[in-house]
Amino acid sequence: MSLINAYQAGGIFMHFILLVGFIATGIVVERALALYKNYRQAPADLRTKLLTFISLGQFNEAKSYVEMAAPKTAMGRIVNAGINVRQAGGGDEEVQARMDEALTQEIGIIDRRTGFLAVYGNVATLLGLLGTVTGLIASFTSVSNANPAERSLMLGQGIAEALNTTAFGLIVAIPALVAYAIYQNRTDRIVGQLTEDSSKIFHDLLFRSESQALSAKNGAVKGRDSVAASFSQGN
Repeated sequence: MSLINAYQAGGIFMHFILLVGFIATGIVVERALALYKNYRQAPADLRTKLLTFISLGQFNEAKSYVEMAAPKTAMGRIVNAGINVRQAGGGDEEVQARMDEALTQEIGIIDRRTGFLAVYGNVATLLGLLGTVTGLIASFTSVSNANPAERSLMLGQGIAEALNTTAFGLIVAIPALVAYAIYQNRTDRIVGQLTEDSSKIFHDLLFRSESQALSAKNGAVKGRDSVAASFSQGN
């Protein structure tokens, strides 16, 4: 009952603070599920096993392995974007462009709505401050126009309104800002790992594919030289 009484004594800005609190709570729950429960990491040995297929030019097998070992993962989608381009005969710049595009999309999904927690935390603080100011203004205005017997009561009501809005604003703002700091740290670590891993696999697609193509070219040249030598000996 004391909490309800404090809410009622806080004035009109308490309703806005409550609304901000509900929105911030929803974002906190959604981000917790997205970043901790539903986010899937690719296996640690994904790159090592993928190198075997890439070095042999077996892009169909590489794509099948990624879909089997890392299904519905951000890393899997980024890798497959590069494999699809290389498989279709795309050049290095196109592979990088497609992988960068996929990486940007994944970062957007990971980072979405987290920044709103900082916004709503600041909004709740400012609403509490605004309620404090308006409560004090109303208090002193009422006191100046009231008779001496009512002044103490009106002053007390105005101060109660001011302090209650401040308190409720901070109650909403502090958890929202703490959650923002935690989620932002988690997001930065995920994005950093994705960027590093995708860069390594891009270089694997680049250099290993080039090495495989160079080996095939050298083999073809040696084959032609062998045929030419046999032809010369026959003559």
